Amino acid sequence: MRIGAIEAGGTKFVCGIGDENGIVLDRVSFPTEQPEKTLGQVIAYFKDKQVEAIGVGTFGPIDIDPNSPTYGYVTTTPKPGWSNYPFLDTLKREFDVPFGWDTDVNAAAFGEATWGAAKGLDSVLYYTIGTGVGVGVYAEGKMVHGLVHPEGGHVLTRRHPDDAYEGFCPYHGDCFEGIAAGPAIERRWKVKGSELSEDHPAWRMEAFYIGQALANAILMISPKKIILGGGVMHQLQLFPLIREEVRSNLNGYVNAQAIVSGLDDYIVPPGLGDNAGLCGSIALGLQAWNQNR
Repeated sequence: MRIGAIEAGGTKFVCGIGDENGIVLDRVSFPTEQPEKTLGQVIAYFKDKQVEAIGVGTFGPIDIDPNSPTYGYVTTTPKPGWSNYPFLDTLKREFDVPFGWDTDVNAAAFGEATWGAAKGLDSVLYYTIGTGVGVGVYAEGKMVHGLVHPEGGHVLTRRHPDDAYEGFCPYHGDCFEGIAAGPAIERRWKVKGSELSEDHPAWRMEAFYIGQALANAILMISPKKIILGGGVMHQLQLFPLIREEVRSNLNGYVNAQAIVSGLDDYIVPPGLGDNAGLCGSIALGLQAWNQNR
């Protein structure tokens, strides 16, 4: 079967076609611009693809309550033009197929639980750390929704004692995203993270913040695996530093084998690589198709 997938990021959109096994058959990407232009490109891509369902994993915040009059809207995003935009309704006017709808990070968590590093597990956290920070929560075999959806990128953090950077989040200043996302690294050190050496002190400071957030999440949600994706996490030297910080923060309190001696297999990169978000959107579309059979 042919499932359409949209990984809608704040910087770029990735659209693709996949099958019921999560295999990506075709893909295209383009910059995220004003919604009319961007969704016009999305619609043009899918017009002749004959998909049976479409899954959308998108930047947010979004309305995920099916009973809400603004279900399917992007809500309070600071991205120009997208605030209170009827994203899903715009697509439904063009395509008479079932739609899956969730955040991009919830979709990535779902994809990893279905076909990736968390396959066979009923709980996983997926963090994307890049232009922003987002957290997808998959627990007890389903994506977690509540009053809205998880916004773990905006949790509050303790400051590193050597950090004088004020944070860039327009809502909270030095929340996790404001102090640890890619733009924070660049503004703090006056150079892109990709240009810093592997042994630069930036990475130990970055691990301090990420490890703190992960320890808090472990204590609150107790996931069976944590997956770290996004552009910042292409710096693979971060993984051992983060594991070290998590172990130090927990300080022996969580007596689980995965924490005591298995952190190398517990805090990991995406099994699906950079396809985690797109495969997650395929999984959302497949789920919507199964629910409408």
